[in-house]
Amino acid sequence: MLPGNGTFVTKFILLGLTDQPDLQLPLFFLFLGMCMVTVLGNLGLLVLIVLNSHLHTPMYYFLFNLSFTDLCYSSVFTPKMLINFISKKNIISYMGCVTQLYFFCFFVISEIYVLTSMAYDRYVAICNPLLYNIVMSPKVCSSLMLASYLMAFSGATAHTGCMLRLTFCDANTINHYFCDIHPLLQLSCTSTYVNELVVFIVAGFNVIVPSPIIFVSYVLIFSNILHIASKEGRSKAFSTCSSHVIAVSLFFGSCTFMYLRPSSAGSMDERKISSLFYTNVVAMMNPLIYSLRNKDVKIALRKTLSRGLF
Repeated sequence: MLPGNGTFVTKFILLGLTDQPDLQLPLFFLFLGMCMVTVLGNLGLLVLIVLNSHLHTPMYYFLFNLSFTDLCYSSVFTPKMLINFISKKNIISYMGCVTQLYFFCFFVISEIYVLTSMAYDRYVAICNPLLYNIVMSPKVCSSLMLASYLMAFSGATAHTGCMLRLTFCDANTINHYFCDIHPLLQLSCTSTYVNELVVFIVAGFNVIVPSPIIFVSYVLIFSNILHIASKEGRSKAFSTCSSHVIAVSLFFGSCTFMYLRPSSAGSMDERKISSLFYTNVVAMMNPLIYSLRNKDVKIALRKTLSRGLF
């Protein structure tokens, strides 16, 4: 028993993504491959931005923070997820579970506001290019990222603090591949009303506030693109923006599906599938969407390779 929090459970068992034995090994290699792509893509992008001075711009400053966030939050749950595929029982301590929950919430909320800042940055760059260097000054960019991490800190602290007030009596099997909020709420033997209210308020705020900013930014961006005379220029701009919109839609859509519903609504299997998008797919896709199709990043990669730093 852990003193001071009224908790009888000292460890949890993570059921994982599936309980079918014949799927465990194929899924292990699938997610191991996705993990390697995520780590190499995001880490490589971080190194490229640091080493190449022509990438020291607001756009790549935000991209640096996005890659850092993706790299960190994928490492919060992926190791335990992979272990679960090749072990009979995946056990995590109570405090380990709470710690995992805290950092997962922190980096997911950070990602929301980094994506919002990136949308605003693209709006200024495309719709007000003459004012870009003034509007997106280093001070403004730093302030946006500081605000993002402060929002993440407050949200993660609220979720974790509310989770610590709950009592877990006998049930200790989490029907998920990591310590997420709703699976933990289902195990509590005390009222979870306050926790569900906090989830709805925090998740609602972190979706409802950034979503209109991103939506309006891209409406204005697309409107501006339509006035571009060159067909090739329009096609290139649409391609870049549509990729960003797809990534944002996947992230926000899966987060909304997961957290803006009561814990009793929908099966946990549906929630697990939904969570795969913002825990695995988006983090893997971001380096591809925002960098590998980018001419500046390709030039930076060639220069770095020619210097023998990779």
